Amino acid sequence: MNLSELSKIAIKAALSAGEIIQKHMNDEIKVEKKKGGDSYASQVVTAVDLACEKVILSHLYPSCEEFDVALLSEETEDNGSRFEEDYFWCIDPMDGTLAFINKQPGFSVSIALVAKDGTPYIGVVFDPSTDTMYHAIKGKGAFKNSSPWEIKHRNDHLSYVTDRKLKDTPRKAEIESLLHEHVKKLRLNGVTEIAGAGSVLNGILVLENGPACMLKLPKKENGGGCLWDFAATACIYQELGLPATNFEGGRLDLNRKDGTFMNQEGVFYANLIYR
Repeated sequence: MNLSELSKIAIKAALSAGEIIQKHMNDEIKVEKKKGGDSYASQVVTAVDLACEKVILSHLYPSCEEFDVALLSEETEDNGSRFEEDYFWCIDPMDGTLAFINKQPGFSVSIALVAKDGTPYIGVVFDPSTDTMYHAIKGKGAFKNSSPWEIKHRNDHLSYVTDRKLKDTPRKAEIESLLHEHVKKLRLNGVTEIAGAGSVLNGILVLENGPACMLKLPKKENGGGCLWDFAATACIYQELGLPATNFEGGRLDLNRKDGTFMNQEGVFYANLIYR
């Protein structure tokens, strides 16, 4: 498997989708509903999401033929091919659709190459609002705009990065307790909240605003993000030597057999080590 070649293809695909998003960032967008999780954010879709998926797939389909790679994409029904081939593309054509609709930063394009066992091998994230490309290749490091990415901590507080404001989050007290444990351990001056982005860019914001973390508690209801919300950023964290795990600290199951939602195991992304 030529990971360098495949990463270049994924980057081109993400940039092409990003160009579509950038053309419509200031437009009034018609919103439609789809079957999703228990949150409104997971149920909205626009013509821009679908156009992004179409252009991404046009870039990736030839690689599927050449390298026998399967596909999993948010706006296309899961056909189970990810369980048959050794690798699959895991695509979120536009994560953070709600932020895009509201004309707020927080949306991004996410493409990952994941092995059948759930190991991420390539992660590509493009932020159209800042025109920034992040990517990683297993064993070759993480990059920001093609340069090796060195994480720097500038804050004396803990950044809590979240799609939903803490005051509106179930089990708020439990989350606050966990955050203050980290504040105490790292001798920080409290918690600052960064809210409103989609899960993909939230993973990036944790890296850009350290010391920081994001988390999703396990729950029974469908939601908590999907495979395509975490696959690309999990690869980037892996290459930076930082944890992107389930809530209990175990390995993220990025090719789970019983569906695509991550609600049962929860998520914990952390950038807490001073360097």
